[in-house]
Amino acid sequence: RAQYDTFIQTTMKLAVLAAAAGSAAAFAPASNGRAATSLAADKSQAIPFLPAPSNCDGYVGNVGFDPLRVSDYFPVDYLREAELKHGRMCQLAWLGYVAVDLGLRVPGYPEAMSGATSATVHDAAVEFGALGNIFIWIAIAEMTSWIGVSQMLQGSGREPGDFGFGKQYLEGKSEEQINKIKLQEITHCRAAMMAFAGVVTQSVLYEKGFPYF
Repeated sequence: RAQYDTFIQTTMKLAVLAAAAGSAAAFAPASNGRAATSLAADKSQAIPFLPAPSNCDGYVGNVGFDPLRVSDYFPVDYLREAELKHGRMCQLAWLGYVAVDLGLRVPGYPEAMSGATSATVHDAAVEFGALGNIFIWIAIAEMTSWIGVSQMLQGSGREPGDFGFGKQYLEGKSEEQINKIKLQEITHCRAAMMAFAGVVTQSVLYEKGFPYF
């Protein structure tokens, strides 16, 4: 019985000392050493209260924006391919959307659709039957591009978004200069996706032509 009481008293003392030490450590000043630096480096640059997506490291334009952790479940090469494709499409889409509302029409444009704006042309195109042709051309483009994407995912060494267009402008440039050009493209792609969403929303809400207010 005496030994048991001694054991209990010793255990309680150790527990109190451990709790006191933990409390003191909680109020101790943060270290300026490597541990603090490592902790800061693991945080996302774009969303500082979330951890950085480690799978995105090494990609040009990476600022750690992946709040849903999509890069944990899909190859980042595939995600970057999708980002570039949608960004390039939105750059062309914004230009085309505004150009149509400024009155630009290509030769042979159907008379039945001539009075439509970018926001209202969908119904006119369905009635005229033009969307079927558009769907076919998009399907051909998607099937063709998937050949390169599939090879990339199998380790061919192809870079995301590389279809061989404009590569002559990279000849003779250093890696730093090439990365700067890649950063400019991905930045414009991201801006274009936001811009196209904005211009469509604005034109529908106000029902006016460019500049849509």
